[in-house]
Amino acid sequence: MLIAHNMTSEELKNRTKAFALRVMNLMEALPNSIKGRAIANQIVRSGMSVAANYRAACRARSRAEFVSRIGVVEEEADETALWLELIIEDKILTDKKVMPLHKEANELVAIMAASYKSARSLNKSAISNQQSKIRT
Repeated sequence: MLIAHNMTSEELKNRTKAFALRVMNLMEALPNSIKGRAIANQIVRSGMSVAANYRAACRARSRAEFVSRIGVVEEEADETALWLELIIEDKILTDKKVMPLHKEANELVAIMAASYKSARSLNKSAISNQQSKIRT
């Protein structure tokens, strides 16, 4: 999947849900070893959190709440990328099995980072406008 700057919130909901499903499937492929179970527990939590927190961001009651939730989505996607990197570097699963999901995790990090930055700058400009109105 390519990064699309004009994706709708519904498209991103579907994309983050598909990501969570892919993480769940990858988790099933991890070996039943101490290492495999430890990573499985971590990656399923962070990978599914991407979708759950994005949905929560879409229901935000304020811009500040949206900014906060998008920041969490970015962090969870980045954490998932870390677990995927550990799987790759330790050769727990084949690159072919993990790399497409790692690429998607990094794309979601980039999308959420851009959304976070955009929403924060809109919030700052709205605050500046309010302060200007108060002073006049």
